[in-house]
Amino acid sequence: RYFLVGSNPAETKYRVLKIDRTEPKDLVIIDDKHVYTQQEVRELLGRLDLGNRTKIGQKGSSGLSRAVSAFGIVGFVRFLEGYYIVLITKRRKMADIGGHAIYKIEDTNMIYIPNDSVRVTHPDEARYLRIFQNVDLSSNFYFSYSYDLSHSLQYNLTVLRMPLETLKTETTQTRQESFDIFEDEGLSTQGGSGVFGICSKPYEKYVWNGKLLEAVRNTVHGDWLLYIIHGFCGQSKLLIYGRPIYVTLIARRSSKFAGTRFLKRGANCEGDVANEVETEQILYDASVMSFSAGSYSSYVQVRGSVPLYWSQDISTMMPKPPITLDQADPFAHVAALHFDQMLQRFGSPIIILNLVKEREKRKHERILSEELVAAVTYLNQFLPPEHAIIYIPWDMAKYTKSKLCNVLDRLNVIAESVVKKTGFFVNRPDSYCSILRPDEKWNELGGCVVSTGRLQTGVLRTNCVDCLDRTNTAQFMVGKCALAYQLYSLGLIDKPNLQFDTDAVRLFEELYEDHGDTLSLQYGGSQLVHRVKTYRKIAPWTQHSKDIMQTLSRYYSNAFSDADRQDSINLFLGVFKPSEGKPHLWELPTDFYLHHKNTLSLSQTRQSYTYWWTTGVLKHLPLPFDEVTCAENRRKLTVKKFHKYEEEIDIHTEFFRPYELSSFDETFCLAMTNSTRDFMPKNVGIDPSPFTVRKPDETGKSVLGNKNNREETVLQRKTAASAPPPPSEEAVSSSSEDDSGTDKEDEGAVSQRSTPVKVTDTGDNTKITENVVQSTKDVYGVNLSDIPSEDDLAIHARYVQLGQSQHKQDKGSQQFCSKHNLDRVINLIPISSFSQDNIYEVQPPRVDRKSIEIFHAHIQAGRGNMQPLGKEDFLMYREYIRNRYM
Repeated sequence: RYFLVGSNPAETKYRVLKIDRTEPKDLVIIDDKHVYTQQEVRELLGRLDLGNRTKIGQKGSSGLSRAVSAFGIVGFVRFLEGYYIVLITKRRKMADIGGHAIYKIEDTNMIYIPNDSVRVTHPDEARYLRIFQNVDLSSNFYFSYSYDLSHSLQYNLTVLRMPLETLKTETTQTRQESFDIFEDEGLSTQGGSGVFGICSKPYEKYVWNGKLLEAVRNTVHGDWLLYIIHGFCGQSKLLIYGRPIYVTLIARRSSKFAGTRFLKRGANCEGDVANEVETEQILYDASVMSFSAGSYSSYVQVRGSVPLYWSQDISTMMPKPPITLDQADPFAHVAALHFDQMLQRFGSPIIILNLVKEREKRKHERILSEELVAAVTYLNQFLPPEHAIIYIPWDMAKYTKSKLCNVLDRLNVIAESVVKKTGFFVNRPDSYCSILRPDEKWNELGGCVVSTGRLQTGVLRTNCVDCLDRTNTAQFMVGKCALAYQLYSLGLIDKPNLQFDTDAVRLFEELYEDHGDTLSLQYGGSQLVHRVKTYRKIAPWTQHSKDIMQTLSRYYSNAFSDADRQDSINLFLGVFKPSEGKPHLWELPTDFYLHHKNTLSLSQTRQSYTYWWTTGVLKHLPLPFDEVTCAENRRKLTVKKFHKYEEEIDIHTEFFRPYELSSFDETFCLAMTNSTRDFMPKNVGIDPSPFTVRKPDETGKSVLGNKNNREETVLQRKTAASAPPPPSEEAVSSSSEDDSGTDKEDEGAVSQRSTPVKVTDTGDNTKITENVVQSTKDVYGVNLSDIPSEDDLAIHARYVQLGQSQHKQDKGSQQFCSKHNLDRVINLIPISSFSQDNIYEVQPPRVDRKSIEIFHAHIQAGRGNMQPLGKEDFLMYREYIRNRYM
């Protein structure tokens, strides 16, 4: 057998899974659902070790040996032989949201479960294993133990505020399924100290290991299930005069109809589109950590292929294969299913920004525009006018070629109108200053205003043909516009406007370019070809040769390696399941039938041509149906009762980890990209505000080596095809045998995307340090005197004497401890030559009688007992009136 021992981070609670290895093809897992203490789990494993030795008392042949240490279970998978278990063995912290850590998987381990004695070998097993491992789990897969990454921040915080009275009734119904009888011990005896926690089901569309956990979901405790997402996660620190604001970007790639560029186009029969990615930008003040007390804001937008039945034939080996519409869809059935999903998740209005070409010599991209317009026009007939789908066509390629038009200015106008319609999420009411001095743009803002803040209603859906280069630039401009509103709502800027070439926008642009590169590698096989700088027309001339190389890389990937990657994705996501007597994955001529289930069986229910939305969705618009309090949504939630001092809900212990020895150098928040360190110019007398416009070559990075292009420096992005990753956390085995999965973590010592710039010459380093230190005249406006006064020197000499006396006392106390009891050392005595006013004893200042009387009168006035006015008070008031008004 395999015994899987898991613990909480503090190693005070343990759970144990028993995996049977005698079954050749079935997965037998026993979870006793008991919570063990550290002592109990040591005794349990000690008994197992003793009972499984070959001879009693023989220590050499241990009955229990450690196989691997891990940070979590990805899932269980079976091909043609027995089951494998996939474990996370390395992780790296990528972001922190309200004290909840988000990790990137750095390495995994697949272990074959059945014993060699019962193994039934199959000749094709090794090939399936190789295909499965082609999905590189160390490349942009993320997880969190305590934060639901598959949902948006708005959903997570809205669900937390759901009235608990309506949910407490659910506890009795779901007790047997989700509650452990051992977990509630002691709670009833604590009186009213219990608190309720709400846990929601993950959104299956963005979970990538859902099929891998299917075999154990109903048999093991929920704490074992770790849901992973695929996409991008990055976080940077914006310092506003020392106040830390964390800007986080999370991209969730859909696991439905997933695949590579030319092999997955359009939509499948269930309304899931290719290359669908939900991008969320989260902004919060890191000086306050908790979700209940802190200030949090988020904005969500979506990219995805045009929701029609269309494809491109890659057998012609052309750079741009012709676009063909595969099926006629006069009633927009596929588009209806797709937009119905969006109405449920985001509410209304849904805004489509279509960036494909409108004017072409030979009809190519325009085919998609014409069909999409027809589909949207048809669907809008049946929606109420106030909730209609908004369609914005804009030929971005034509505007880019024109010398008269500024692409980003036009995009900025579109972005402003979009953000005004959808609004954004913020978890605090409008600040008093915005009520006193209202901004015109702020008053026109859409969304839903509630007592606790604002909600985003509706979403922007951007697409071009590939949803890569043009889409990323458009999303950046919309994100930049939303960022300005988010900063304004948190009271950090006085107007909701952000200009280019400020430290804040440069930091945000770098985040978005890393985000675009990562998503482009996953779908297209290369990094972005056209960047924000390309559309601003300020890219250096060397960028053109790099663009050509990226285009060639993308073409090579599409022509030669995409088919293998598509097979791997199909196997990993459970779209294809190997079985005896059926064709193997590599024998299939196409995977069309795997993704379009209506080709294998006819659906029993047919969707209405006119009422194309799910029942109940229209009633709650513009709010998203998924966030509304109703019986259907309550079924997705689990209410759990905790003691208020429980470690599981103690964010302080989770974040600061007082039980671990840590150092500042290894702290994640110091290592992340920083606007002051990485973007602010190092020249003397520079305004440190991140909202000040800088010259194009005036950044913190250009001073360090004066390189024009960021890709040539050591700041190369850490995407799947760039530099090797920095040091990560590795699950290191310790000598004891009973603490599997409880390994200490090393908070990723290097930034998640950009390594600190290497300065090779020590001489340059000293020069840079000199530039950073500003003179007192620049900082304070006055020159401090060079020679200290005699009083200052006397104070300093006294301070030194105190320090010397302290050292003598420390040495004396060590000898004292060896002779007497330790308690007596606490009695501190004056150790300096001054009888009073030393570091342990202070002479209190003397207060005269009149001051005491004034203070007592002030206290009484606070209690409502006003003192009668005397003759002096009247005279003083009369003098004041005469001087002021006469």
